[in-house]
Amino acid sequence: MPAFPGVDFIDFDSLLTDEEKLVRQTARQFVDEQVLPIIEACNREGRFPTELIPQIAELGFLGANLTGYGCAGMSNVEYGLVMQELERGDSGLRSFVSVQSALVMYPIYTYGSEAQKEKWLPRLQSGKAIGCFGLTEPQFGSNPGGMLTRARRKGDRYILNGEKMWITNGSVADVCLIWAKTEDDVVRGFLVERGTPGLKAWDVHGKWSLRASVTSGLAMTDCEIPAENLLPGAEGLKAALSCLTQARYGIGWGAIGAAMACYDTALRYARTRKQFANRPIASHQLVQDKLVWMITEITKAQLLALHVGRLKDRGRAHHTHISMLKMNNVWMALETARKARDILGANGIVDDYCIMRHMNNLESVYTYEGTHDIHKLVIGERITGIAAYV
Repeated sequence: MPAFPGVDFIDFDSLLTDEEKLVRQTARQFVDEQVLPIIEACNREGRFPTELIPQIAELGFLGANLTGYGCAGMSNVEYGLVMQELERGDSGLRSFVSVQSALVMYPIYTYGSEAQKEKWLPRLQSGKAIGCFGLTEPQFGSNPGGMLTRARRKGDRYILNGEKMWITNGSVADVCLIWAKTEDDVVRGFLVERGTPGLKAWDVHGKWSLRASVTSGLAMTDCEIPAENLLPGAEGLKAALSCLTQARYGIGWGAIGAAMACYDTALRYARTRKQFANRPIASHQLVQDKLVWMITEITKAQLLALHVGRLKDRGRAHHTHISMLKMNNVWMALETARKARDILGANGIVDDYCIMRHMNNLESVYTYEGTHDIHKLVIGERITGIAAYV
């Protein structure tokens, strides 16, 4: 399989530092050599490639933009470029790294006690432990504040009751970060370890999207944990949403990778597929129109991601900037996949090519961690000063 040449119409690389390009190349080579040869089989089988976890950890991709505790201390732009390349491989792979890094390690790093950090961060960074993030419930997705999961204090313990749904890594997690309302109706974060009595996990089957990813449900029935498993700084729904902001940032970059894979596949196909007078279909105006749309939107998405990443590295990125990044770039990637599928015709639906896999995955990415429409409302509130959620 030839090395991926990249997608760069306006000399985007001139905006990157040598270190950023080196980080991207490391991730790109890993995807080319280790992910792409097996990912279609994983997708068919509906399994996550757990055999890649040690390599992912060794490359420093878990908790990459955190410092200390064995973490790589990458800049946010470097981290974004890693997410881009991982999702060029598969959204499920990027989701695994994103959840581990942004939804488990980040909240422990930001809101946890020093004991919690020392216990979990080195293990999570090395891939010796897997984590999951339990916020969404069967009845509450876009409105997480309506959660029904409760945590009741009992001496030096908390007792959790409730159910979580659509949880990446849920059934394989060694530690679950569960968000629950305490008796004063405040949302708090709790670390629930695998094997805790009353904790049950199951996998969601029959998925046509994110098949190379573990998607689970979690139930807690009188699940008793030590009070020290409460994240001391994670108080209020704002804390949970701050974790999602970290993850959405990575999604904004990751979607570019999926779009690049689809565009590159369609471009190569259009140059070689011949129809009508034995001419390549790339010579037809309608095909060029689709390819030009793709490269233009990918280029705009690259610039948006880089600028938000630079803002984030300077501490100036607002959560609405990241909403725009996630909203725009995932939409762009999904539309790119659809146009690429159209160019390939019937060949676009078989897994000899990556396009249908990316398209199906992106249907989920379009929805999770804030739907496309909810992000519109987030941005709308920022520019008008008026909330329109109800």
